[in-house]
Amino acid sequence: MALPVAFFAVFFAYPVAAIVARGLKTDGVWRFGRIGEVLAQSDIRHVLWFTTWQALASTALTLLIALPGAYVFARFDFRGKQVLRAVVTVPFVLPTVVVGTAFLALVGRGGLLDQLWGVRLDTTVWAILLAHVFFNYAVVVRTVGGLWSQLDPRQEEAARMLGASRFAAWRKVTLPALSPAVAAAALMVFLFTFTSFGVVQILGGPTFSTLEVEIYRQTSEIFDLATAAVLTIVQFVAVGAILAVHAWTVRRRETALRLVAPETTARRPRGAGQWALLGGVLASILVLLVLPLGVLVQRSLDAPGGYGFAYYKALTSADSGIFLVAPIAAIGNSLEYALAATAIAVVIGALAAAALTLPESRLRSTGGTSMTGRLVRGFDALLMLPLGVSAVTVGFGFLIALDEPPLDLRSSWILVPLAQALVGVPFVVRTMLPVLRAVDGRLREAAAVLGASPWRVWREVDLPMVRRALLIAAGFAFAVSLGEFGATVFIARPDNPTLPVAVARLLGRAGDLNYGQAMALSTILMVVCAVALLLLERIRTDRTGEF
Repeated sequence: MALPVAFFAVFFAYPVAAIVARGLKTDGVWRFGRIGEVLAQSDIRHVLWFTTWQALASTALTLLIALPGAYVFARFDFRGKQVLRAVVTVPFVLPTVVVGTAFLALVGRGGLLDQLWGVRLDTTVWAILLAHVFFNYAVVVRTVGGLWSQLDPRQEEAARMLGASRFAAWRKVTLPALSPAVAAAALMVFLFTFTSFGVVQILGGPTFSTLEVEIYRQTSEIFDLATAAVLTIVQFVAVGAILAVHAWTVRRRETALRLVAPETTARRPRGAGQWALLGGVLASILVLLVLPLGVLVQRSLDAPGGYGFAYYKALTSADSGIFLVAPIAAIGNSLEYALAATAIAVVIGALAAAALTLPESRLRSTGGTSMTGRLVRGFDALLMLPLGVSAVTVGFGFLIALDEPPLDLRSSWILVPLAQALVGVPFVVRTMLPVLRAVDGRLREAAAVLGASPWRVWREVDLPMVRRALLIAAGFAFAVSLGEFGATVFIARPDNPTLPVAVARLLGRAGDLNYGQAMALSTILMVVCAVALLLLERIRTDRTGEF
């Protein structure tokens, strides 16, 4: 645990604590009364209310739309299923800036809805809710569908034989077994939407603001660090509570059920009702997931002189006045940063996952089973915190905290990969944990008895079994690092912008040329993420739905 704990202490806890201290300390004295003063402001209470309300609404809408999809992927076997599974996951790994841009192209000024029916949904809450469904659809499908595919269907069939209706059998047999997975998925969706930044920043305009957007506004526009610090504390407490409940639901899901191989539960649809359900799910995926991405590509090609690559060609010019280099340079910058961040995330995440899978007998020496359990659960929660704590706070904290030797990194290129790696580590851990836990410890013991050193045991026993999981973890870390926006918007330099930062800055400037270039860069970023994910699906062997 030593290296992961040190990494999170220096590059996560320290920057967050620094910005909180800067906001709440005056002349060396803590002013905790500032918390009550900030929370008493009507506009801040409105932000808190909207953040919670839109997260609850987004979660409910996502569950309503995605649960039928989870059933279809779990119980039906049809041609193109694995490709479609990858397609529905593409939105989840896309940067939130691209998600916001895609929906802006669909529902914004001059978008498809505006052209066909004169309807604009940008700067409305509906655009935000639909974009959140787009982003989180895969969370429900993979989390709930992964467990659903492993539930033995004979249990429900037995209930039907005993006289229960189809609905009663599902309600009394399947739903209780699925409830931990549904709760876990709902909590993760709520977490992602509660901390939403890029989507709300682009689609909400000045009308709507979540906690994350308000923290950004207070730090970068108003320079009120005290208010930003209070909002960071509020978000930290809320995220901690969500993660604690999520950990409890995951433990229930892992221990309460007897599961079967998912290959034995899927079959071709039978009857008009099942085919209609499959058709409805495919239609919803086409409208909600594929259409926004298709419109994004179409808008990137729709230049004033007719369809073509004019906006893509404009990316090679450095005369925009927005960047010190041509916007296309952001592609190379992003790839370099993402590769460095992936290497860091894989090292830190693999060590953390290995620590979490140590045999209990080796951990007992730390002071008893109960303390060991609390230690491991606390360490596991620590690894998940970067997904929920304000990335804006982390990025601004980097600028404040990492400015003195030996950690004066503000002028170093490594600052951006470090911020991106914080987001990648949880995905590495979650991908590798199930595989590491499945390795039979007796294999390691046998190798040790035969004289193998610990290093050789790992190289010849563990590594061959976890190699694919390691590649998948690296792929997910690369994809999420490529699209990290909240922290890098503060620390990416004008002469080395990343793709998400470049897209946001282009959208922030008026003019069709800037808008078209933002669409072109978003399309490039989408294609890179989609290709990475499709490659991951080809090497994946575990089809149970774990990320």
